[in-house]
Amino acid sequence: MIKWITKLFSSTQKEENTEDNMKPEVHEHQKNNIKSVSKKYLIVGLGNIGAEYVNTRHNIGFKVLDFLAKKEGLSFETVKLGTLAEYKFKGRTFLLLKPNTYMNLSGKAVKYWMDKENIPLENILVITDDLNLSFGTIRIKPKGSDGGHNGLKNINLVLNTQQYTRFRFGISDQFKKGQQVDYVLGEWDEEEKAKLTERLEVASEIIKSFGTAGLENTMTTFNGK
Repeated sequence: MIKWITKLFSSTQKEENTEDNMKPEVHEHQKNNIKSVSKKYLIVGLGNIGAEYVNTRHNIGFKVLDFLAKKEGLSFETVKLGTLAEYKFKGRTFLLLKPNTYMNLSGKAVKYWMDKENIPLENILVITDDLNLSFGTIRIKPKGSDGGHNGLKNINLVLNTQQYTRFRFGISDQFKKGQQVDYVLGEWDEEEKAKLTERLEVASEIIKSFGTAGLENTMTTFNGK
């Protein structure tokens, strides 16, 4: 009888061990990763401060954030190294940042707010103008060089990486030799102004898509539009 009970107990223990082995093992670091998925995003619009730059091509990053803020009834607050507005959408928090450091020191503001708000690199989106794209053309990329852009150049330097998402807004290269600076810091012409509102609407949707649908889906949906 004792032998039978011992045999039964041994068999039951083997079955329990087998069931335990069939369960997927979750390591502690995996648990932490699951818990730490961030729903906070830093959206950086590049530009130069000052009334003389408000409507210039180089300030399209500011323009996009201003458009979204006005559309959603948000207000920008003066903070360290810039102005900031908080936008909540579908359970996500978007921090809309306009650095006040001037273009060639943009990285300082990006790094400060990234660290302060504990935002991972993959949740950063930088909006910038691009001479190599025709007016209004959109190109979203997960990484890349600065392409000669002083704002991106400084961000790459300060963050010590190129592995962050950038949203390039085409301003075209319709300028004569030697007039690049005047063109970039010049205001939109009448034809561009007529088309700008529709482009800014699309840009606003890109920001929301980046946080809710993810980078890959956003690139598929909007690149080339």
